[in-house]
Amino acid sequence: MAPEGIVEPRDLLFLLLLCFTLLAELMEMTGASSLGLDADDNIECPFVCRCDEDFIYCNDRGLSVIPPLPPSASILYLQNNHVDNAGLPKSLEFHTKVRVIYLYDNELDDFPMHLPPSLKELHLQDNNIRVLPRAAMARLPLLEKLHLDDNSVSTVSIEDQAFADNPRLRLLFLSRNHLSSIPSGLPASLEELRLDDNRISTIPTHAFRGLSSLRRLVLDGNLLANQRIADDTFSRLSNLTELSLVRNSLQTPPLNMPSAHLQRLSLQDNNIIHMPRGSLDGMRRLQRLDLSGNNLTTLPRGLFRDLENLGQLLVRGNPWHCGCNLRWLHDWLEAKGNTITVRGFICQTPERVRDMALRDLTNQMDECDLAAAGGAGVGTGIAVGGNRGTGATGGVLSTTLSPPQGSLFTLRSKRPGLGLPDTGLDYTLSSSGVGKNLALNVKPLSHDSIRVTWSVAQSSSSFRLSWLRLGTTSAMGSITETLVRGDRREYLLTSLQPSSSYIICMVPLVSNTGSRSILPGGDQESNEVPVCARTETSDSSLPDDEQVEDEHSDQITSLPLAGIIGGATAIVSLVLIIAIFCWYGHRAGRFTSRDHYSHNSSRKSKHYDDYIESGTKKDNTILEIRGPGFQMTPMPTREPMQPKPVREDYIIHTIFPSNGTGLYKPAQNIPNSGYGTNRGYREGGIPDIDYSYT
Repeated sequence: MAPEGIVEPRDLLFLLLLCFTLLAELMEMTGASSLGLDADDNIECPFVCRCDEDFIYCNDRGLSVIPPLPPSASILYLQNNHVDNAGLPKSLEFHTKVRVIYLYDNELDDFPMHLPPSLKELHLQDNNIRVLPRAAMARLPLLEKLHLDDNSVSTVSIEDQAFADNPRLRLLFLSRNHLSSIPSGLPASLEELRLDDNRISTIPTHAFRGLSSLRRLVLDGNLLANQRIADDTFSRLSNLTELSLVRNSLQTPPLNMPSAHLQRLSLQDNNIIHMPRGSLDGMRRLQRLDLSGNNLTTLPRGLFRDLENLGQLLVRGNPWHCGCNLRWLHDWLEAKGNTITVRGFICQTPERVRDMALRDLTNQMDECDLAAAGGAGVGTGIAVGGNRGTGATGGVLSTTLSPPQGSLFTLRSKRPGLGLPDTGLDYTLSSSGVGKNLALNVKPLSHDSIRVTWSVAQSSSSFRLSWLRLGTTSAMGSITETLVRGDRREYLLTSLQPSSSYIICMVPLVSNTGSRSILPGGDQESNEVPVCARTETSDSSLPDDEQVEDEHSDQITSLPLAGIIGGATAIVSLVLIIAIFCWYGHRAGRFTSRDHYSHNSSRKSKHYDDYIESGTKKDNTILEIRGPGFQMTPMPTREPMQPKPVREDYIIHTIFPSNGTGLYKPAQNIPNSGYGTNRGYREGGIPDIDYSYT
């Protein structure tokens, strides 16, 4: 029994020891876990970064991976590194206190997925992000500002309803991407939208539907033209305060611009040639207007009548014509005084006031009043226009620079003093018209363009060109009108309707010194009948006449060049052939004469000795003697040849080498040098010429 009693306490002790061991391990695990949580809360600032309370500065460190960050951080500066999508830790989404992250200028190819849901501002510009997925955007329900400038986002890479889960998004920057149209599904909370420097060319009516909170819209540096902007596109933006359309292809301001709250309007660096009267009506809150870098020469009277709060007017880089047509603007600027800052109203024409500011033309503008009141010329060189009515239509005309194509603004009714043919009648107008002082000729070049040329009997300061598209009914169609400089004799109408009939009229305008514009011949402008011509544009499916003419002219132009080249080639070939024949004939003649001489000499009856024949022909082989010898020539060389006489006389010339030696012997010193020459023989009594008889 004792052993059994001893065993029982031992087992009990073992069980107790086992329980204590398990309890100790459990407590150790619990403590380790709590210690780990405390360690996470007490993570210090990474040694490669700099921390200032809740601001973490890890920018410009050359990092490719984001190090562990303290959970108390609220603003993370991670820009200008080499971080890609793999370098963003997934634990970043558990930092619930982060409000702003700067990740621009890194190497991200996709929109980050594991970002804190508490994020309100995200900077991702200067990366290579291509797709904007809805799933990634849905993880950021509190996002207010998103910067995606300088990426590779295109219109098709933005998923449908990508911003549906971002009801607080107020600012969206998509500048310098690959957008070809306005992104769809933009949130209604949006207040600022930047889409500058993309490839947007068309804005449909529904592009900004639902964006009633939008206050700032920037569309600079796109491909926008008037024909591709819907008429009521901007009218839906009732709360818009700033509209920027810089560096596009506009020729007039867009129609129906929002006017109730607009404060800044930027239209510089376009191709604006005309500001229609009424285009700025209702903009009573407008503070800054920029029309710099366009092609404006004048502004219609009353354009600024509603701009009560305008403080900045920038119009640099326009070819202003400072005539009496801008008298109203001069008075308006004088009335504004120092309440408005004006930059760029520098005159380009007339030459008399070139490079002068419009505000400084007080004396010249007073001359306009004198001319209008007295009805007599002042001779100031300032263009004095004639009043063409009262009220809004009482503006004065001026010489304006003509656009490279037809104006885009349309007058819906006939202007005072403009006489056009009655469209209800069947006119038999031809492609040319001749008036009292002007001859007009029109010619269609393509399905949408017409070339207008004219000649005048007397010079004019400008011409008023009008054209009317004839409709199927007798109602008056829309008349388009523009002013053309007086030194031009050609104008191109473009953007016309194919397969349409047009009546084109022109009236010469002369700015005389009187109060009215008097036409050549003394008639007043209002009584002048315009010279008109009629033509039709071709069908768009047919080839353009201009292209056919250009091809024909190219063919005609190439003919003289081909003729010149062919003629030169023929002449050179002919000269070469003649030269070859001459050379061959010369060579053949030499051989023939030599053979002929040999043949004749062999057939001659030898009246003379061989030496005589050789001496007559002066054969060098005979004259090259080896020593002192003789040359025999016949005495009666001038007498006619006779039959071989019985006796002939010869003169024997003694021939000596010049040095008294043989021709092939070396020169030697001869003691008696006197006998080596003719002189030596003469001194020795030996005659130079002897007679001998044979």
